[in-house]
Amino acid sequence: MRALLVVNPAATTTSARVRDVLIHALASEMKLEAVTTEYRGHARDLGRRAAESRDIELVVALGGDGTVNEVVNGLLHDGPDPEGLPRLAVVPGGSTNVFARALGLPNDPVEATGAILDALESRRERTISLGLASGTPGTEDEAVPARWFTFCAGYGFDAGVIGRVEQQRERGKRSTHALYLRQVVRQLMEEPHRRHGTISLERLGEEAVQELVMSIVCNTSPWTYLGNRPVYASPEASFETALDVLGLTRLSTPAVARYATQLLTSTPERGPHGKHAVSLHDQTDFTLHSKVPLPFQMDGDHLGLRTSVTFTGVRRALRVIV
Repeated sequence: MRALLVVNPAATTTSARVRDVLIHALASEMKLEAVTTEYRGHARDLGRRAAESRDIELVVALGGDGTVNEVVNGLLHDGPDPEGLPRLAVVPGGSTNVFARALGLPNDPVEATGAILDALESRRERTISLGLASGTPGTEDEAVPARWFTFCAGYGFDAGVIGRVEQQRERGKRSTHALYLRQVVRQLMEEPHRRHGTISLERLGEEAVQELVMSIVCNTSPWTYLGNRPVYASPEASFETALDVLGLTRLSTPAVARYATQLLTSTPERGPHGKHAVSLHDQTDFTLHSKVPLPFQMDGDHLGLRTSVTFTGVRRALRVIV
């Protein structure tokens, strides 16, 4: 088997020595080409190169969720083709690694590498769904290129928090749970639309859902992790279905306390609920519009401000090694 290993040297939980050990372990079982990313978007370019090659059967992403997202967007540059494209394997190297953990892989990179090698030997793989977000025709964002996401997208409040975290990391701060919590508080204090949302969710043939303050779109469950604790925004979301949506119509202080508690105590059977919560399951096509530009994120990567985003849930989009 010929494989391409895409290595993010800035992965937060792996050292150069650990990466060398992982590379040698993988190279002992396959014909491996290892490439270290050198710029933002490099992993996407490498994924596209693998998709266009005729002999690469497997792409291994060693890094966090951002690296995985780039590789996936490169692999699917010309659209899904589960039988024709290389398979994807993920060695978690980031701070949270939601996608790898949602697939059931160990969060430790060495253990995950062992699990991948076992899966390859046993020919264990699955074909999973993905989400696609694109600019909405007829809006000022219609020229925004379409982009795939593996586990979640967020519009409004949570995307604003991620944007704040990225700003702090650019200033040299470490990505910790404490950093995220501080930015949640700051975003909440400065959120101008917390009581009267500006987002509407529109689906063909359905009445629009109005005045959302924030909207979380999930391709799988859990939505994220706090340390070892999974957090379920949409417990029914799955790699076997299309997209799930959790929307909140109010972020007053009592509402924040209620829904934050529900998220922290969420389970695979029960997520946030109440009169200000809107939950939709297995949605294939819908659009989120906002009266004002709002922050947007996919797979934990802040993508700036948008006024409209169209979502598509694509079942059986990519083969992964598990």
